[in-house]
Amino acid sequence: MVVENSPVSERFVSLITRDTLALVLAGGKGTRLGSLTSDRVKPAVPFGGHFRIIDFPLSNCINSGIRRIGILTQYKAHSLIQHLQQGWGFLRSELGEFIELLPAQQRTGEAWYRGTADAVYQNMDIIRLHHPRYLMILGGDHIYKMDYGAMLAFHVNNDAEVTVGCMPVPVEQSSRFGIMDVTDNHRITRFMEKPEHYEGMPNHPDQALASMGIYVFNTEYLLSRLLVDANREDSNHDFGEDIIPGAVRETDCYAYPFRDMASDGPGYWRDVGDIDSYWSSNMELVGLRPELNIYDQDWPILTWQRQAPPAKFVLDEEGRRGEAHNSMVAGGCIVSGAQVSHSLLSSFVTVDEGSVVDQSVILTNVHIGRNVRLCRTIIEIGCHIPDGMQIGYDLEKDGQRFELSPGGIVLVTPEMLGQAVHHVR
Repeated sequence: MVVENSPVSERFVSLITRDTLALVLAGGKGTRLGSLTSDRVKPAVPFGGHFRIIDFPLSNCINSGIRRIGILTQYKAHSLIQHLQQGWGFLRSELGEFIELLPAQQRTGEAWYRGTADAVYQNMDIIRLHHPRYLMILGGDHIYKMDYGAMLAFHVNNDAEVTVGCMPVPVEQSSRFGIMDVTDNHRITRFMEKPEHYEGMPNHPDQALASMGIYVFNTEYLLSRLLVDANREDSNHDFGEDIIPGAVRETDCYAYPFRDMASDGPGYWRDVGDIDSYWSSNMELVGLRPELNIYDQDWPILTWQRQAPPAKFVLDEEGRRGEAHNSMVAGGCIVSGAQVSHSLLSSFVTVDEGSVVDQSVILTNVHIGRNVRLCRTIIEIGCHIPDGMQIGYDLEKDGQRFELSPGGIVLVTPEMLGQAVHHVR
């Protein structure tokens, strides 16, 4: 591709994004989220009132001008597929735009997806049908807003074969991420997947430069590496463990520093991989000035949601007043003579008279009865909390019946309440 425009021009970026195929890895089990992923894959878990986790990378693609997207699914994907069919069917195939579902189909043998790299390898024939010059590999399970066009331009301007999105993290968290050493011009010299010990960055020994699990590859380079990796018996067939470290040893790989689009400061990126981080990331949204602005009209987070009437707060008597403070309340909710504070209520939640909901994440179609007290809880879709129940105040007792996180968050599902359901949206 020959581009005569300057490297910073919008036309330059648009030509690159048009020549890019994004592949979203959405097949992981997400077991650290406990019962939230017992019936759905992690990218399909609700977040922020009416979004799904996968809406964030998909919205980043659309807002960045990438409109050719493949979604690789495997584990308990029905809820995810249903959401994508209902909310993401607006792309125009006659214009070359699409979101394709790429489930594990044993396309190259009798094995299902054996790892992130193998998932892409098993779809090589489909990738070649689309003839992309660049492949963008994305996780489907992180919360952030990012202009992928800027990262692609960085990749092209550096004449790189591989570019890895990165951001600094506290050095004590190194064992949770792929960690890299880089030169002053961002070239990666070493990549370590989840090292047990890391000495820190040369100029910032209290920090480590972590991979965000976002990669840009020149297509032919990646496909050639996947062919080699597929035949290695000692490989885990994983990008972080195998593909990226091998690429760093043999070719030009660069680290793209993720920055906030408005302030040019450190970007907001959360791995909501366990119950505590999921709860805290939702709680961040109800703060006065959250780092993640989901009200940004210039970078909307797209999704599917049910048609719902406005939220309603009723009763206006002393001791029987429906109120919500420092909270987010989605459409279809009714707060009747109850108190909601520092909480997030998803669509069609009802809170009955005398109840108190504090520091809690309430998912869709939950009914909270009278005189209920909830504190630091996550309430799964479809729960009916009986009158008078208290959750989050006696953790020892709660841990015997519900799911208790290391940080003291109580996760409640209908099954735990004896209200078994067989559908989780």
